Amino acid sequence: MAWTSFPVDRFQGAIRAPGDKSCSHRALMLAGAAAGVSEISGLLEGEDVINTARAMQALGAEVEQTAPGRWRIEGTGKTGLRSPSAPLDFGNSGTGSRLMMGLMAGYDLRAELTGDKSLSSRPMARITDPLKLMGAKFAPEGRDKLPLTLSGRADLTPISYAPKQASAQVKSAILLAGLNADGLTEVTELYATRDHTERMLRSFGVDVAVRAGKGSQNVVTIEGGQSLQAVETSIPGDPSSAAFLIAGALISPSGGVVVEHIMSNATRDGFFQAAGQMGAGLGAEETGDGAGERLVDLQAETSDLKGCKIPETLVAAMIDEFPILAVIAAFAKGETRVRGAEELRVKESDRISAIVAMLRVNGVEVEEHEDGFTVMGCDGPPPGGGLVETHHDHRIAMSALVMGTASQKPVAVDDIAMIATSYPEFLDHMRTLGADIREI
Repeated sequence: MAWTSFPVDRFQGAIRAPGDKSCSHRALMLAGAAAGVSEISGLLEGEDVINTARAMQALGAEVEQTAPGRWRIEGTGKTGLRSPSAPLDFGNSGTGSRLMMGLMAGYDLRAELTGDKSLSSRPMARITDPLKLMGAKFAPEGRDKLPLTLSGRADLTPISYAPKQASAQVKSAILLAGLNADGLTEVTELYATRDHTERMLRSFGVDVAVRAGKGSQNVVTIEGGQSLQAVETSIPGDPSSAAFLIAGALISPSGGVVVEHIMSNATRDGFFQAAGQMGAGLGAEETGDGAGERLVDLQAETSDLKGCKIPETLVAAMIDEFPILAVIAAFAKGETRVRGAEELRVKESDRISAIVAMLRVNGVEVEEHEDGFTVMGCDGPPPGGGLVETHHDHRIAMSALVMGTASQKPVAVDDIAMIATSYPEFLDHMRTLGADIREI
């Protein structure tokens, strides 16, 4: 049985964006390690985030859902995180597992981390290598994939580290470990990546400094020994999830969508910048703030899109949105070229190959590169009619279903179960806006 998205004439309406996944993970982690009781509203309740909540509970925090989207967390404070009695299962979540390694590294505990088949194939040395330099240990020796057993220590050594990848997960893991290091920990990025960890640490009472380095470098520092203090906060809407709804409006024969309560952050708006360069009709209205982030209501309407070369400077700010970018590129006139995105090879799937296969099976001409792809746009609806192999990748599945709303023929996917990891309300939201998605 495949899930199929049928072409529709109209894609319109207003939706409140689901809570941001990146911020939800971080809020649970910091609240679980903080002194006092934190109240968090708007938390994304997808499988990935729920696994992080369970992990924090296993490490000693009191974690309780008090209403849909509302959570109460009593942190461990000075007592510190403890060794869990069973392995911590992070399912499909690279963010949860990698950031948790950094957080746990600064405590005198021992924990085994596991995950599903997809997560267990993803590289972890980029995280374990710097944490080893700080004094954490990982077993078995020489292994760079889950399952892994971490042995932390309460007196980590601060480091000055320059990751080879522009990765917010690497930066964040080091900063979280730096909370319990004896001195100043410094991370020098190739260029700025999403800064939710820095913003949220500040909201929990921790000083984090950021300065410009050489060229495009971004340097982030944290002084060890600072204490996290409980907060009451609201999670902003997820721009990565909103991108699917916005794209649906852009490619629709009659599209007009408002997605409310979206986080507006320069390290996360790459898709919207790229879509703007392609001629997308977008508008935004500021509505306040949440968890240290500016919030906007974003409007989108049917647009005549033109292909373009995506600047490599936008790659980090849209690393999760390339599958849906490829979809709108298929509807555009001319070529859309993406390079410098080799990090896509080690996401939930080899996303470059998965994107290329998604487009080709639906009649779109596309060239695969080692670090990206080039889409030859159809100057209108692509043929469609294909069955997309999702490779257990939620963003491939959602992107293909969005494509089907406006292609010439329906588009089917082999699996949708993994969508619940990041966007449990996806099908409901799509149908509310007019999509026709059915299991047949």
